[in-house]
Amino acid sequence: MAEKSFLKTLLKKLVIGIIVGIILVVVAKSTHFPHIFQIMFFLYAMLGALVFILLDAPAMKRLEGGKAVVALIVFYLLLSGLYIAGASILPQFDPEDEKGKIEKILRAKKAATEQGKADELLARAKELDERAKAITQQLSSLGAGAQVEVEVQASSGGGGAASGDLIALGKEQWDLQECYNCHKLFGQGGKKRGPELDNLGNLMTPDQIKEKVLYPKKWMAEGFDKEFEKGKMPDKYRELMEESEVDALVAFLSSLKDASVKTPTPIKKY
Repeated sequence: MAEKSFLKTLLKKLVIGIIVGIILVVVAKSTHFPHIFQIMFFLYAMLGALVFILLDAPAMKRLEGGKAVVALIVFYLLLSGLYIAGASILPQFDPEDEKGKIEKILRAKKAATEQGKADELLARAKELDERAKAITQQLSSLGAGAQVEVEVQASSGGGGAASGDLIALGKEQWDLQECYNCHKLFGQGGKKRGPELDNLGNLMTPDQIKEKVLYPKKWMAEGFDKEFEKGKMPDKYRELMEESEVDALVAFLSSLKDASVKTPTPIKKY
């Protein structure tokens, strides 16, 4: 009678475990969890069902002395074997493989973005050049050609449009490198791991900012001693970013000159 009752309980809890496992898999799949996690969630549900089944299992005959030691060793060997076998069956996570996949995706997007920016800048430069030539030709008949040429060269030599484009590219790098995770800017972002940077352009030269980006240990923000010692700002950017990307980011940071924001004073360390 007791055996029939246990068998009934076993089947009932096994079915419940399978149902819970299926629900977990469906939820994980709908929320875009990787396939490996879906399998693990199902196995966890079955493991939980097994634990509840063992709670209702008939009591074992009491073991003492050497038999108890042998039984304990056998139990741990069996349990360890199950875990090792299960882990070897499941797909293995390779960080380098995943890193390669991410880099491949980012490389394509980055190339497309840079190509698009280059095409846009070339088209804009061509349009401005054509307009300048048209104005020069139109006014040269009135004897003002030389004056127009000087004015066109003077206005283009200032680099206003180019400078604005570089700063815009730098803002994109700010977002791409997720600098806002540590630094607050324009009243947004930051988790108090780094200083606000709204007035950085008034406190550091472009060369100093570039040095801080590439070699974080050379500069420290006043009041951020603990964060500096813990190396909160990573030194990966000199390997992660192209030189043109660093220059764009520096141009953007150099343009931040809001004196109403109390950006901490930079301190040269070495």
